[in-house]
Order: sequence, then structure tokens, then C-alpha cells
Amino acid sequence: MKLPHLHLISFDLCPFVQRSVITLKYKQAPFEVTYIDLADPPDWFREQSPLGKVPILKVDHDTVLFESAVINEYVDAITQPPLMPDTPLHQARTRAWIEYLGEQTMTQYRWMTAANEGTFEMERHAASRGLERLERELAVDPLLAGHEFTLIDATLAPILLRYSLIDDIDNPWEPGAFPRLAQRWDALRNIEAVSASVPSDFAARLAAYLRAREGFAPSHIASRLTVPD
Repeated sequence: MKLPHLHLISFDLCPFVQRSVITLKYKQAPFEVTYIDLADPPDWFREQSPLGKVPILKVDHDTVLFESAVINEYVDAITQPPLMPDTPLHQARTRAWIEYLGEQTMTQYRWMTAANEGTFEMERHAASRGLERLERELAVDPLLAGHEFTLIDATLAPILLRYSLIDDIDNPWEPGAFPRLAQRWDALRNIEAVSASVPSDFAARLAAYLRAREGFAPSHIASRLTVPD
């Protein structure tokens, strides 16, 4: 099957973009990528993105898909082998977990950009509860506990990557407290599609992005990001 031309429009630090990059790379689907400045997006992006968010995927130069979960399912559908289960019930449950992880992504972002210490602490607790739920489910849910890479993993990896870079006592992510999640991250981080899904200087770029923002959390977390020499 000849694949269509795929053009991903993205922002290099966005975790929702990253999950689509992971899927495209894992499925070895050739794609073009254009990075934009979300603070000052070009007019053509405003016209093509109904929600004004990244990523969008242009298919054969003219058809636009938006929302990373939708993009990932489309990429999965046109490439082999499938990452989505083959039964309607398991497909629905996969989509439900992807939605759950979308909320965990937003919780992580709210924690990292909290304007004050009170909000920072509140979002830290929310993030910790989310990780605790995942840790429990990894013990019992075969959709999460399986050894094969899935679209759920493509959604989980960006979250765990960001937590793993933050060396701070206030980090909700503590590998010793979440052994199953830590084991999953050890497996995911060694998959080329995951390790190559962000720029080599990702941590430095993220630190710079946070330092440019106002409030308590951005400067606090930026100073604790592990930036390789």
C-alpha cells in the first residue's frame, strides 16, 4: 500500500505533538515536519487548525487532521503492524486510557507552569494521584501491562520523559514509588522512536521555555531540569 504524503505541523516542546512523532517513527511512516511558534502562529496555521492547537497532520497536501489521538489512529490504520487492538471493546478501552493520559499530560503542564506555590502543590498532588492510579492499573489491566508497544505507550512516553528530566524533591514522579511505571519507562526510553522523538537538546529548550514564563513553578522547575553537557 502506497502511503500518502504526511506533513506534521508542530511545536517542538509539545507532548501532544511528541506522541504523534513517536507513532510516525515507530510505524516507519515517512513524514515531513514543520515547527511553528505557538506564541505567534502563522496565518495559514490559524486557517488550517480548527482548534488553533498542534499537532495537525496534512495528508496529501490538502486534507487536514487535528487532535493527536485522531492522527495516531489514522497513522496506525494505514501502516503495519497495527498498534490498536482488534476488538471493539478493547479499542474503546484503549481510547479511554489515551483520554486519561491526555488529562495527566495537562495536569503535568499545570504543575510545571503553576503561578504560585499553592497551585504548584495542588497540581503536584493531582499528578501524584494520576501516577498512583496508573501504577495500580499496570498490575491488573492487560491493555497497560502488555509487553507489546501500543498507542497507549505513545501517549505515556512524553509524560514520563518530562518527569524523568526533573531532579526535584517536589517531583510527583519517584521511580522507587512506582516500580511498574519505572520498568515501563526503562523499556520505552530505549525504543528508538521514543528517544528520537524530541531534539537532542530538548531539556535545554524546555528550560529556556520555562524561564521565559512568569510565576513560581516555571523558574523553580527550570532550575532543576537535568540538562546534559
